[in-house]
Amino acid sequence: MAAASFARALCLHMLLLFLVVGSARCKTVKRDVKALNEIKSSLGWRVVYSWVGDDPCGHGDLPPWSGVTCSQQGDYRVVTELEVYAVSIVGPFPTAVTNLLDLRRLDLHNNKLTGPIPPQIGRLKHLRILNLRWNKLQDVLPPEIGELKKLTHLYLSFNNFKGEIPVELANLPELRYLYLHENRFTGRIPPELGTLKNLRHLDVGNNHLTGTLRDFIGNGNGFPSLRNLYLNNNELTGVLPDQIANLTNLEILHLSNNKMIGSISPKLVHIPRLIYLYLDNNNFIGRIPEGLYRHPFLKELYVHRRKPLQTRNQIEGNAQGAGTA
Repeated sequence: MAAASFARALCLHMLLLFLVVGSARCKTVKRDVKALNEIKSSLGWRVVYSWVGDDPCGHGDLPPWSGVTCSQQGDYRVVTELEVYAVSIVGPFPTAVTNLLDLRRLDLHNNKLTGPIPPQIGRLKHLRILNLRWNKLQDVLPPEIGELKKLTHLYLSFNNFKGEIPVELANLPELRYLYLHENRFTGRIPPELGTLKNLRHLDVGNNHLTGTLRDFIGNGNGFPSLRNLYLNNNELTGVLPDQIANLTNLEILHLSNNKMIGSISPKLVHIPRLIYLYLDNNNFIGRIPEGLYRHPFLKELYVHRRKPLQTRNQIEGNAQGAGTA
C-alpha cells in the first residue's frame, strides 16, 4: 500500500514538473519580441516604463507588457492584441507593428501619431479591429488596407487623411463599422461600398466629398445591412433620390450642411425603421412630405435652411415629442 501511494505521488510530482517546465519553455515567438522591442526603442512611448522583462507576453513572475495580449499557438505564444491609447504617443506610425502578423486588434487611438499609414498594413491578415482615430495621421489611405479581409471595425476619424476614399475598402467582406469623419477626403464616395453586405455604420461626415447621393447609392439595392449613414458637412449636390427608400434598414440619415437641391422625396416615408432624419442647411424646396409627420418611429426631423420650407411646427401622429428645427 505504501509503495503504491509513493508511486502515485511520484507520478503526480513528475507530471507537475513536466507542466511547469513545459510552461517555462513556452515563450513568445521571436518575431513578435523583436517587433515590440523595435516599437519600444523607436518611439519613446510613455507606457514603456511598464514594458519590463525580455518577454512581452510575460514570463515567470513578470506580467505581460501593458496593452499586450497574447495567445498560445503551438509551442509558442503570439501577440494578438496591442492596445496603447490616450498616452500621448508622439512620432510616426510604428511600421514594426506590421510585423505582428497574428494581431487581431490594434488600438492606438487618441495619441499624437503622425505621417501616413504604411502600405505594410496589408500584412496583418488576421486583423479584425483597427482603431487609429484622434491622431494626426495624414496622407492618402494605402490601397493595401483592402487586404485586411477579416476586418470588422475601422476607425480612422479625427485625423488629416486626404485624397479619395480608396475603392479597395469594398474588398473587406466582414466590415461592419466604417468611421472616416473629420478628415480631408475629397472626390466621390465609392459606390462600390454598397457591396459590403455586413456594413451597418458608415460615417464620412465633415470632409470635402463631392458628387451626388444618386451616384453613391445607385438604384439603392446595395447596403443591405446599413443602419446609420452620415454624409453631413460635405459638398454633395443633386437631389434626394427616391432610391433612398430602398435602404430599408436605415435608422439614421444625416445629410445636413451639403448643397443638395430639389424637393424632399416622399419615398422617405417608406423607410420603415427611420428614427433620425437630418436634412437641414441644404437647398431643398417645397413641402415636407405629409407622411413624415405620421411616421411611426421618426423621433427627430431637422429641415431648417436659409429659406424656410413649408412645414408644421411639430411632428404629429405616433411620434410623440418629436419636432422640427
